[in-house]
Amino acid sequence: MSKRKTLSWAAAVSWMALIFFLSSQPATDSSELSSGIVEVILTAAEKVMPEVKEHIDTLHHIVRKNAHFTIYLVLGILMINALKQSFVSTCKSTIYALSISAAFASSDELHQFFVPGRGPAMTDVLIDSAGAAVGIAIFLTIRKKII
Repeated sequence: MSKRKTLSWAAAVSWMALIFFLSSQPATDSSELSSGIVEVILTAAEKVMPEVKEHIDTLHHIVRKNAHFTIYLVLGILMINALKQSFVSTCKSTIYALSISAAFASSDELHQFFVPGRGPAMTDVLIDSAGAAVGIAIFLTIRKKII
């Protein structure tokens, strides 16, 4: 197995392990993490729009959903890259990368059913899958322009 192929799969699997770790956090820990990010955004936004603090719950929701999207966008990129490094055709790589990412998103939401204070949400699976699809599209677009 080539070094690039091994590193590509190691990156994809490591990213999946990170996602699993983050979703294993109880709701209080997870909320604390996203609240810290919201606080940074609020500090910056208050300088421009002092009334932004009134919308903290909405901002918190947006940050959490964007985190889902972004984390799976990266997974989509890493997954299609690993498949391409394994010499899988572009069509099959695209289907496999999206299928693996969506299946992982589904299993991750099911896993959250067993985490204190958390639960599965079909909307998160859709957001995660959309993020993976965008990541795959970005990868293919960049790859097409480079090659």
